[in-house]
Amino acid sequence: MTKKLERLRQERDKAEAKKRRYEDKEKILLNQARQLNKRERVHRLCTRAGMLESFLKEPLTLTDDDVYELLRFLFSLPETRQKEAELICERRKIIESGEQPQEVLP
Repeated sequence: MTKKLERLRQERDKAEAKKRRYEDKEKILLNQARQLNKRERVHRLCTRAGMLESFLKEPLTLTDDDVYELLRFLFSLPETRQKEAELICERRKIIESGEQPQEVLP
């Protein structure tokens, strides 16, 4: 009886150690996923900021407040809101169909 109890305790200890290893591995993988998402976001922000600057005549002259005011004005126009809604609708259809989206750059 004692040997059987000892063997069960050893199996339990091994199982707990294995569980801890998997939990540690899960933490590492979750951290890596967060880092990848952060890199993707930074890349997206930098890319889109570059696009915005390419349309500004004198980006170094304008302040952040000036650019914000310009964007607020542009996005308050009904035409801009309509175009944004159309683009979102088109993109959702592509995503739902499972097609590979094609990027169109100027």
